[in-house]
Amino acid sequence: MQKENLFTKSGIPSKKAKVNYFTGKISAKDISAKIKPSTEKFYHVTFKNGARTKLHFHDAGQTLIVTKGKGSLVMYKKIGVGVKKFKIKKLKSINLIIGDCIHIPANKLHTHGSVNKNEEFSHVAINSFPKKNTEPKTIWYESDFKTSVTKRLP
Repeated sequence: MQKENLFTKSGIPSKKAKVNYFTGKISAKDISAKIKPSTEKFYHVTFKNGARTKLHFHDAGQTLIVTKGKGSLVMYKKIGVGVKKFKIKKLKSINLIIGDCIHIPANKLHTHGSVNKNEEFSHVAINSFPKKNTEPKTIWYESDFKTSVTKRLP
């Protein structure tokens, strides 16, 4: 009888990130493509030269685990009833370092990424499924990161 190999090692494919969702260069590895989970999506994202995400939220929450460098998570509050254009208010900024793990609840506006233009920042992002086998959705916005959202990104 042949023993089953329970452990395999292989490369993780790069995921082509939509460049208009970030303020600079990033690279992303789609861990989920290898392990095919049914309750969350896993990515390893590296932000280069001070790059950040644009303003966004996830329909079922996100957890970040920092693996390299210094970064930040900035939380925002939506002001008004607009869907594509609305005012925002910065609620808080949280510094992130290697080993930090932070959960962002569903439907909370935020941005995250590098704080140092001379150092890469990386994290594992775990995007929860709203229901088992239902892909998570992220809603992205163009904004000034201070007072206004100017449009929803496709």
